[in-house]
Amino acid sequence: MKIGELAKRSGLSAHTIRYYERIGLLPRADRDGAGHRDYGADILVWVAFLDRLKTTGMPIREMLRYAALRAEGAGTEAARRDLLDRHRAKVRAHVAELQTCLAVLDTKIAGYDSQGTIPGCDGPNERTQHDENRKPQRPRKPAGTRPARAG
Repeated sequence: MKIGELAKRSGLSAHTIRYYERIGLLPRADRDGAGHRDYGADILVWVAFLDRLKTTGMPIREMLRYAALRAEGAGTEAARRDLLDRHRAKVRAHVAELQTCLAVLDTKIAGYDSQGTIPGCDGPNERTQHDENRKPQRPRKPAGTRPARAG
């Protein structure tokens, strides 16, 4: 398939595909008689995997390390697994952090859904210190460090 079709089917731009090829994330494509890139359908599986790694926050340098190990072939399975195990641990920690954030959002939304009351508050109009409706307080300088007002 030509680069345009690969771009369409993978969701990557042709520019990104060329960049990935240049830095070594994608293997060099075969060329047709006119010199245009000609990719096999199997490249779609690899591109989809790279997209998953990118979506989960793997840095390009680690993606390149994985791609290099993959290109070396047999005998690198343990190193590839180790790299993916370490990345999975980072992803799990990030997911846990996002779940905590989601719980805070759910609590805040539930507070608005219950007619303006927030669980744990004394009254319907009381808001938490971090309520987005509260005007932020500007820190004040100590009295001796501020210039005096003109009269």
